[in-house]
Amino acid sequence: MWILGIDTSCDDTGVGLVWDGEVVVNLVAGQVALHEAYGGVVPELASREHLKVLRPLAERALAEAGIGPKDLSLIAATRGPGLIGALLVGYTFAKGLAWALGRPFYAVHHLEAHIAAAWPEGLAPPFLALVASGGHTHLFEVQGLGKYRLLGATRDDAAGEAFDKVARLLGLGYPGGPEIERLAEGAEEAVPFPVPLRGQEGYEFSFSGLKTKALQLVEKGLPKPALARGFQEAAIAHLAEVVLKAVQDTGHRVLLVAGGVAANRALQERFRRAGLEVHFPPKGLSQDNGAMVALAAWRRHRAGFPPSPLSLGATAYWPLEEA
Repeated sequence: MWILGIDTSCDDTGVGLVWDGEVVVNLVAGQVALHEAYGGVVPELASREHLKVLRPLAERALAEAGIGPKDLSLIAATRGPGLIGALLVGYTFAKGLAWALGRPFYAVHHLEAHIAAAWPEGLAPPFLALVASGGHTHLFEVQGLGKYRLLGATRDDAAGEAFDKVARLLGLGYPGGPEIERLAEGAEEAVPFPVPLRGQEGYEFSFSGLKTKALQLVEKGLPKPALARGFQEAAIAHLAEVVLKAVQDTGHRVLLVAGGVAANRALQERFRRAGLEVHFPPKGLSQDNGAMVALAAWRRHRAGFPPSPLSLGATAYWPLEEA
């Protein structure tokens, strides 16, 4: 069965096509040039750009797969969380298409979609899942499809958001994650940064202190490569320490790492050295995209979850435990 997945939760317009659990087409229209001057996403501009590019992108995806709209068996879109104006563009488009074609529609949780992108076929729960992106830093115990227990989340900035803000302090481009990674790889040494929340009882994350420390060090005129490397090392150490504490406390030694930050090579190496069975999304599925939405919908359909009512609205806030 062909499944069309659409994601417009933030600034990337994602359209993906999945055939029985295999990604066939994954197209993403980015908006970096549109938001770069502002150092972050402007919601109104993002929504208008989604309106402009979504239909042509969907038509291109169908053409690349060699199918037409009537060949689709199921249509899915991100319902939330995200920027409400941006969400409504893709969500309404998908519901309208499902209604016109008489096909079932699945409203997909954005974080479940990220988890689906890193979830290999045949891997049975329970396991841990870290979602680290520009808008989210959440650690879950995955007890089954649709059964998620939140262990901890960020108190302030998301991990990817912190990378973006520190990159701006360093005069780098947007998005900041790849820019900081590139600069850090060329540094001979690292300026030391404190690792947040060491010794905590729970599994919370915090990145605002790293951002403040970066500002103080930038004002001292220290070398940018060393600053980038120091920040990246501290951010990765923080993520790893929280996750490894959860591994020790829960006994789960299987870990999924999803979201845009999962593409960071230093982060991947850190978790691989931890002696866990760790899974990352395939190339192209770390950042926001439509294929991961289609994969999540395919898993739910295969497991017997009913389609979503077309009357269901988009939502900017939607805890994964309630999806």
